[in-house]
Amino acid sequence: MKSKHDDRGALVYSSEHGRMCPACRRPASRCTCRDPDRSPVLSKSAGKPVVRIGRETKGRKGKGVTVVSGIPLSGGALEELASQLKRSCGSGGTVKDGVLEIQGDHRDTLVVALEQHGWIVKRSGG
Repeated sequence: MKSKHDDRGALVYSSEHGRMCPACRRPASRCTCRDPDRSPVLSKSAGKPVVRIGRETKGRKGKGVTVVSGIPLSGGALEELASQLKRSCGSGGTVKDGVLEIQGDHRDTLVVALEQHGWIVKRSGG
C-alpha cells in the first residue's frame, strides 16, 4: 500500500482506497459530504473525460511527436479518429496501447479538433 499526505496531514494519494472525494478527502465509498441522493460531491468535469496532449522526443533520436492520451474510445473508433486527426495535421502517426502519436508538433491543431468532439482537452508537459 502506498499513501502520501500533504503538510497538513490530509491524504493526497492512496493505492488502497481508490477514488477520493475532493471535498472531504475521504474514499468515495465513505464520503461525509454526500448529497441527499447519496452521490458524492465531485467536480463539474467529473462526467467528461479529460484528454491530454503533450510532446515527446524520448527514444526517437530527437524527432518530436505529439502524444494524445485519455481518449475515451477503443478499437476501430480510435483508429478512425486517429486517421481523421492525421489527415487534419497532414502528418503520419500511430496508435499504441490506446495512445495516439502524431509525427511533429501539432498540439494547437489537435486541441481545437478534440474540443469539437466535446471532450475537455488539457496540455501536459512544457
